[in-house]
Amino acid sequence: MSPHLLTASLLLSAYLLGSVSGSLLLGRLRGVDIRQHGSGNAGGTNAFRTLGWKFALAVAAFDIGKGVLATWLALRLAPVGQPLDAAAHGYLAATAAILGHVWPLWHGFRGGKGAATAVGGLLVLWPLAVPPLLLAWVLVLTATGYVGLATVVAGACLPLLAWWSDAEPARLWFCIGIGLYLLFTHRSNLQRLREGTESRFERARLLHRLVRGQQR
Repeated sequence: MSPHLLTASLLLSAYLLGSVSGSLLLGRLRGVDIRQHGSGNAGGTNAFRTLGWKFALAVAAFDIGKGVLATWLALRLAPVGQPLDAAAHGYLAATAAILGHVWPLWHGFRGGKGAATAVGGLLVLWPLAVPPLLLAWVLVLTATGYVGLATVVAGACLPLLAWWSDAEPARLWFCIGIGLYLLFTHRSNLQRLREGTESRFERARLLHRLVRGQQR
């Protein structure tokens, strides 16, 4: 196989892997299409609202796993001696998997918002970035109870972290792209926040309750 054909095959495979939606596949095993419930989104948050935390945890693991697999395969099988090195193949494959998750071929191009699949790609490409991003996500979630806002803030932290760590251009542009992409896919959440209609997980507001308790 020629190097160009191999590159195209790896990116197509990454998109097709990303198109396998964890929430829709696992939901079908339980006779449920979560796009017909809650917010209508095929992501982990709506999976939690629809079928509970155990189902949402399985969905998150599935969607992270496909990001890991798509990225790892591209790094492992990337052609050598080409203008695009193995790392570039990894970043492109992670992006293709995220696109597949949001616009899945197998599910009528109606998928999730890409956060878990992006985490899967990062676990392969830049694993040290995941703990601080997770910390930012947890802090915002426990302070506000808004999952979408927590995801957008964590995504915004990613390019800042890449800039602070003096990342190479490919990593920096990938991180900028992920941050902007999560902002785009969560635009409806941000709109509902402005309107005051966004759903809030009150039980997750642990930091908020802790601060209020200390102020009394």
